Amino acid sequence: MVLLYEPISYLQAIILGLLQGFAELFPISSLGQSVILPQLLGWNIHQNDPYFITFLVATHLATAIVLLGFFWSDWVRIVKGVWRSLVEREISDENPEGKLGWLLILGTIPAGVIGLLFQDQLRSVFASAQSAAFFLILNGIMLLGAERLRRRAPATQPEDGMGDQRVAKQVGWPQAFVIGAAQALALIPGFSRSGATMGGGLLVGLSNEDAARFAFLLATPIIGAAALLKLPDLAGSTGDGVRGQALVAALCAGLTAWLSVRFLMKYFESERLTPFGVFCIVWGVFCSLYFLF
Repeated sequence: MVLLYEPISYLQAIILGLLQGFAELFPISSLGQSVILPQLLGWNIHQNDPYFITFLVATHLATAIVLLGFFWSDWVRIVKGVWRSLVEREISDENPEGKLGWLLILGTIPAGVIGLLFQDQLRSVFASAQSAAFFLILNGIMLLGAERLRRRAPATQPEDGMGDQRVAKQVGWPQAFVIGAAQALALIPGFSRSGATMGGGLLVGLSNEDAARFAFLLATPIIGAAALLKLPDLAGSTGDGVRGQALVAALCAGLTAWLSVRFLMKYFESERLTPFGVFCIVWGVFCSLYFLF
């Protein structure tokens, strides 16, 4: 059935696109915010509406493209390193980019499998704004806990090499698998993909800067693949009435994603996850009380 009305206005698309672009990268749960905000503003938009899920595909794809572009030089080195490891039939210490590539592949597998098997079920069970606010509080506790329990990461020195080399040296195979699996928490509205990955990186001894780098590199293929998998829906019947809005939202998401990743990579050179953890707890408590009364 072709929709004869616009289920999402262009103003709503702009707001949601801007929100998605920074909330996906800031550890405050883009999915949780996209569930909470429409309810706070009284919009007739629900997280499990097929057209809304299709609409979000475009914003996720834009975010993945921005991440790929921002870390393009890293990805070039990583791909070359993986190819070198295949040619040499080993992953050596002299090829840290190759090891990082395989760590990213290993970390992507659990989140991808869990997402394919349980994404729809988890979104259906935890689709309410009330539950999103509750899990946002837990997300904040997770961020604060990761900072408190982290191993003391040594200060980086020039001889330590580039960020991807430091990550490859610090992260082991089991740790990459566990950190990758933690991304699946983002399937529950309120939990942050980047927050879970950064927190895992801190716990294995990465600095905040390198934990953020690893989180963004690890997020790129999973966000991009998930978006491409559902992109045909945007061209199908579920995309009726939202294609124009999705394009506008994608452009807005791309803009804020670019600004966000630039800010965060600079921010984490000296700062921590603590402010984001406090924000999630305070905002989650406020929203929980608002929806309760």
